[in-house]
Amino acid sequence: MIVPSVYQVESVVHETEDIFTLTMVGKESGKGFCFLPGQFNMLYHFGYGEVAISITGNSSDDTVLTHSIRAVGNVTRAMQKMKVGDEIGVRGPFGTSWPIDRTGCDVLLVAGGCGLIPLFPALYALVENRKQFGNITLLYGARSPSDFIYQKQMEMLKGRGIQIELTVDKADETWKGRVGVVTPIIKECVRKPDNTLVMACGPDIMFRFAVRELLEMKVKKENVYLSLERHMQCGLGVCGRCQVGPYFVCKDGPVFSYAQLEQWLNIKEL
Repeated sequence: MIVPSVYQVESVVHETEDIFTLTMVGKESGKGFCFLPGQFNMLYHFGYGEVAISITGNSSDDTVLTHSIRAVGNVTRAMQKMKVGDEIGVRGPFGTSWPIDRTGCDVLLVAGGCGLIPLFPALYALVENRKQFGNITLLYGARSPSDFIYQKQMEMLKGRGIQIELTVDKADETWKGRVGVVTPIIKECVRKPDNTLVMACGPDIMFRFAVRELLEMKVKKENVYLSLERHMQCGLGVCGRCQVGPYFVCKDGPVFSYAQLEQWLNIKEL
């Protein structure tokens, strides 16, 4: 078992009503944190417990560690109340990463709700190597306009040549953009089906319809990558809580190619 390292909260940003971002620095002087886009950490809130959380910062900057967290349980709700200077335990990084070494292709990133969180390190990496890719598009769907996260960061991405398409399930009087799920927009975003890399994270129902659309457009299943959101407790593939078919999401994932998952994702309630 990996012993947690102690980190100190440097800043707290409340992205939405239930999503907040903690930026942390290591307590050990001179010790940076290296990770690959798509990996996750086990975060330990002393006195409350431990949860698996995707890393959402820039992997080229090892001086800080950034996690965006949705408050949905006792541990994460307690973390939502953390303040600058509070301490948190960190184990990791764990898991597989996005295939950002696939240069020379168009890239489509599809995010639903909190699914943007594990995709953002890939976006940072794509921007830093922008000239090595063709068209890069982020397709991001949220429940409502107030549920979009990283709005300042998305403005930065637009300025660096990233096309961003937003849609909401339910609009309010301020919203002038698209309304509906992300799936129908995919056709507009894929220009070269035979040379497009797709990275997606969101609810399973989004995966099923998005992948169906992509395959109908002749995007190769080997070029479609998904990050699964499952209850991960140990981070080592020991407890079995995150098993999907023959895979343990914490050890064999969370990033998989659709070719790996095809037969398992079509089984309801798995």
